[in-house]
Amino acid sequence: MSNQLKIKISIADRVYPMTILPEQEEGLRKAAKKIEFMIKQFEQSYAVRDKQDVLAMCALQFAAQTEQKSIDRSSEVLLAEDKLKALNDLLDKHLV
Repeated sequence: MSNQLKIKISIADRVYPMTILPEQEEGLRKAAKKIEFMIKQFEQSYAVRDKQDVLAMCALQFAAQTEQKSIDRSSEVLLAEDKLKALNDLLDKHLV
């Protein structure tokens, strides 16, 4: 446990102390910056009552991005499988 870092991440005017592995620090700090940027965008674009509304909108946005990437990857895998099957059929045809 001695190789862990104690850091503080600030999100929506609150500080969150965390104990993490050194290799996690960059990702966490980048994620916090993205969240802060998104919070500012939502606050400027919409009439937001409180930070909880903005954080819920951020959570939805990030979850939607994650789900969309998963859907896109699934589509890419299916397309690659179809192409490989077509290539395999073509090879079978020429090898027979």
